[in-house]
Amino acid sequence: MRNLLLCLLLLSLPTVAQVYTYIDAEGNRVFTDKPRQGDAEAVQLAPGNSMPAPDAMSQPAAAEPAVKPAQAYQMLRILIPQPDATVRSNAGSLIVTATSEPALHAGHSYRLLLDGEAVGEPGRSPVFPLENIDRGTHKLAVEIVDANGLIVERTPAQPFHMLRTSLAQKRRVNPCKKDDYGVRPECPLKDKPKEKSNIPLVPFI
Repeated sequence: MRNLLLCLLLLSLPTVAQVYTYIDAEGNRVFTDKPRQGDAEAVQLAPGNSMPAPDAMSQPAAAEPAVKPAQAYQMLRILIPQPDATVRSNAGSLIVTATSEPALHAGHSYRLLLDGEAVGEPGRSPVFPLENIDRGTHKLAVEIVDANGLIVERTPAQPFHMLRTSLAQKRRVNPCKKDDYGVRPECPLKDKPKEKSNIPLVPFI
């Protein structure tokens, strides 16, 4: 039994040194790592299953933390005016209102586009007052931009129609009087009728 345990112990050693065995004078099997002339036999050991310690330099670098995704928005849309709305304003005035879900993140701003051009500076307010918009059809869009001016979210461009009373229409509704010229926009001085002279013409003799 002792010899069997010793044999198993030797077989489990990770060393690659040669092992020898022989029968001593008392009939016991002896294992040794020193060769013995005559009756010693080399023991064939099974390959060890130990693994070398990993080299610290060859270890793969720790995985980088995942890049935090950009703060996204589930919804961004223009509340006022409605798409394809008709706006009647003789002054060409309009207040554009937008909303987002979730609310605006820190470092983000709203920006209004009118016919593809930015209007004013980006800001935290989703309300944009506009003045003196020309008559006709225009397109609105609202963007959310970050601190570097990069677009985070954008609405589709939606049309609206501005109706303004023309100067000719105003003159027809309220004709220009003598004192209106140069005062009312629809009554420019260039259109002021020339006054008739009250001095009678005297024929040249």
